[in-house]
Amino acid sequence: MTGSPLLPQSGPAASARRIGAMVARYWYLLRGSGPRMLELVYWPTVMMLLWGFVQSFMMTQSGFFAQAAGVLIAGVMLWDVVFRGQLGVSLSFFEELWSRNVGHLMVSPLRSGEWIASLLVMSLLRTALGLVPASFLAIWFFDFSIYGLGPVLALFFANLIAFGWAVGLFVSGLVLRYGQGAESLAWALIFAVAPFAAVYYPVASLPAWLQPVAAMLPPAHVFEGMRAVLIDGVVRWDHLTYAAGLNLLYLAIGGLGFMAFFRRAREHGMILQLGE
Repeated sequence: MTGSPLLPQSGPAASARRIGAMVARYWYLLRGSGPRMLELVYWPTVMMLLWGFVQSFMMTQSGFFAQAAGVLIAGVMLWDVVFRGQLGVSLSFFEELWSRNVGHLMVSPLRSGEWIASLLVMSLLRTALGLVPASFLAIWFFDFSIYGLGPVLALFFANLIAFGWAVGLFVSGLVLRYGQGAESLAWALIFAVAPFAAVYYPVASLPAWLQPVAAMLPPAHVFEGMRAVLIDGVVRWDHLTYAAGLNLLYLAIGGLGFMAFFRRAREHGMILQLGE
């Protein structure tokens, strides 16, 4: 990680170079493993096929699903953005733990913010690699294109992956604080959010006392907006505004939580003890 003496060691260019080096490291680890590449595509594709066939059946039984073709498929694919976005951060972070490399990174010029930036970039790459093949298979199998949502799809994607990043950073911080026993939260915590995120049903179908909980979750606003586009053909900017504002809050909590747990782990000499 030590840079060349001919290159500046501070400033935006040096920071970008270190972030690029970390992204390249994670990319080489991913590209060099066939099972890891296959896993990226496998689960989004399986879930899309499963829910696609369920929706195909329900379209023959229900006028609602016949009218709102693609609601379930779009829901499962967009929810995977949250899950893959969170997992993309956590798995790249765990790679450093599993290889006992965190201590090496901390004696390099890499700064904590640059490490976080590289984790987010890698999460974006992992999410795109998993979802793009599934999106084209959805066109082939079910004649449904997620890209039919139009330009607003980019805003849906940005809000969902931002929430996934916030959760991923917080979970990674918890692992720093409590050790690898907290790793299972990387797979479990996001699913605790799913029932209240209104992925497959409207927020109005939740009990009245749970609807304020859903209103505090950015994904719930995104999925309400998705259904508005698919069913009513309108873009609900109010939901997108709420989702963006809440994401700023959650990203601040996730980023500050990671930094606080990281600082505590350094102060207590826990960094070198992490690993398998």
